[in-house]
Amino acid sequence: MNDDATRACETNEGTAAEETRTSSGQRIFTGQLFRVRDGHGWGFSEEAPAPPPGPVHRPARVAQMLALAHRFQAAIDRGDYRDRADLARQLGFTRARISQLLDLLMLAPDLQEFVLDLEAVDGREPLTERALRAVVKIERWGKQRTAFPRPQPANPPDTIHSQV
Repeated sequence: MNDDATRACETNEGTAAEETRTSSGQRIFTGQLFRVRDGHGWGFSEEAPAPPPGPVHRPARVAQMLALAHRFQAAIDRGDYRDRADLARQLGFTRARISQLLDLLMLAPDLQEFVLDLEAVDGREPLTERALRAVVKIERWGKQRTAFPRPQPANPPDTIHSQV
């Protein structure tokens, strides 16, 4: 055992973090230490851990499905597939699923553009495909626009309320 009652930490030799042992053998650390992952357990470090990564942005799943519907329709129009049933058979989808996807093309063009611009932030989807299916059933674009569920932003901006 070290004769000194106070010494620098073993991993931080010569730093401001110090370890003091009491007469009963308890260790007291002074200075600034950070708890960090160390292999399978936890350890202490004088260096602050790296800040957490920023939010992960990716296209929303409903946007990916709408883009896929556009590709499917383009393939049918080019003659790569005879019809929806042939498309489903060759790609391993059910005919019902192909119909659900291609029905998304019945959305008003501005709503399609809005959906294609949606992003999922940290895995949180802003809009579900099921919510869009109810809107797709509406034939008139004007009524679709009023029935369209506008998703809330994933991270709403902070608002400053002035005191009056």
